[in-house]
Amino acid sequence: MPCGQPDSGAAPARYVLGVDVGSTVVKCHVYDRAAAVRGSSCRKVESLYPRPGWVELDPEVLWSQFIGVIKEAVQAAGLHMRQIAGLGISTQRGTFITWHKRTGKPFHNFISWQDLRSAELVNSWNKSLLLKVIHVIFTVLHFLTGNDRYLAPSFLTFSTHQTSMKLSWVFKNIHEAEEAAKKNNCCFGTVDTWLLYRLTKGSVYATDYSNASSTGIFEPFMKCWNPTLCNLLSIPMSVYPPVKDTSFNFGSTDSEIFGVPIPIMAVVADQQSAMFGECCFHPGDVKLTMGTGGFWNVNTGEHLFASRRSLYPLIGWKIGEEVVYLTEGSISDIGTAMKWAQDIELFTNVDETAEMAQSIADSEGVCFIPGFQVSGYDPYLCASFMGLKPSTNRNHLVRAMLESVAFRNKLLYDIIVKKVHIPLRSIRADGGVSNNSFVMQMTSDLINKKIEKPANADMSSLGAAFLAGLASGFWTDKEQLKKLRRIEAVFEPQKDSEEYKPAMDAWLQAMKRSPHW
Repeated sequence: MPCGQPDSGAAPARYVLGVDVGSTVVKCHVYDRAAAVRGSSCRKVESLYPRPGWVELDPEVLWSQFIGVIKEAVQAAGLHMRQIAGLGISTQRGTFITWHKRTGKPFHNFISWQDLRSAELVNSWNKSLLLKVIHVIFTVLHFLTGNDRYLAPSFLTFSTHQTSMKLSWVFKNIHEAEEAAKKNNCCFGTVDTWLLYRLTKGSVYATDYSNASSTGIFEPFMKCWNPTLCNLLSIPMSVYPPVKDTSFNFGSTDSEIFGVPIPIMAVVADQQSAMFGECCFHPGDVKLTMGTGGFWNVNTGEHLFASRRSLYPLIGWKIGEEVVYLTEGSISDIGTAMKWAQDIELFTNVDETAEMAQSIADSEGVCFIPGFQVSGYDPYLCASFMGLKPSTNRNHLVRAMLESVAFRNKLLYDIIVKKVHIPLRSIRADGGVSNNSFVMQMTSDLINKKIEKPANADMSSLGAAFLAGLASGFWTDKEQLKKLRRIEAVFEPQKDSEEYKPAMDAWLQAMKRSPHW
């Protein structure tokens, strides 16, 4: 029987779905009450590059992939759609689309968080007199009041990663979107909002606090879309969706899509979802995701730490009255760089890379400078290898790439320790690169901390399923979720971090030669 066909004899709803719409793949896992995966499906996300620096996704292709992985995963589990208690959706952050409120027709493709079309706008704003005036005003307000909500605007800097700049670009360059917005007929949505809209055939238009706070347009202190920023960038406030709890009954999918309605019980941003999947529920819990990019998230509990350079305050999740805040630091070019290296045949399988790196004593002075996934703060950073010699071989190049991940982890960890005044408890890693034992051990050595790696690296899918399961009563509380955690490996410091000092110093020197190319 096809997986979407109603079955009058189907068993009760005993499973939840966790779908993760990432930057490179769309994955769906079917989980049972023990959080064991009963069925899975995965499809590659096809990015479009219509112009240099532009990165887009075709909304119809993404929709087809999303529906496809759900149907395939349920079928792989040997189940019927009637047995699904709820659906949780985790999505890449900052990627957005705008569409006509009445017709539902998009004005453009999804504009990816990796897209650089706003680079000129960003540079213009960052050099503007108005931004300098804003810095002075908010510095004075912070000094006079001591209120941390004035701290972030006191050194506000725009970047190409921020949704706000790209949305401003849309209203400056796409006439149909601008005209629709003037008549209150334009809808803005990140991937979660658009999927909700499509799954319910237009009856649900919403996002959640984790996704909203990840756009850079949402004011985490006041928990609302930021009118000051929108006025500054000439973005109409009418375009934004209502913001709901993360673990929440958003309604059900239209029955025509899967044959039966499936309750949509959670939408969540991917890094926050991974944090929830890792059960980082307590202040001081740290989650390190190493996938396309790298993300360090610290649970700061009910305290929102104001944005300080390199770190960003976010809402982790909101469940009823509980609001959990995070501080995030990110590094680019982890999975992206490894994929490039594989494409040019530096190695055949990514699983080989740890062994290649461990087969030599050091990189022989070769340093890798990441720069494919261009830095939002320096769109002209140059990706490069430095220190190449006639004796350099593939192993040296691969080791240099892996070392660059560990070195950047160390830099970001040191910033977190210095700026976030909360004792750090556990550090839990996930994402594809967390399967690399060389990176994991070197990071543990450099920060002199134990790092746990879960048995399942797909934490974003699990986090979405956990949140959906709580909302549907599939699981009772977080204590039950903690008991479902499975740890595959624990990396403990084995070398003194000083042993890495010569290599790291050389890498830092190489980094200084690469900006503003």
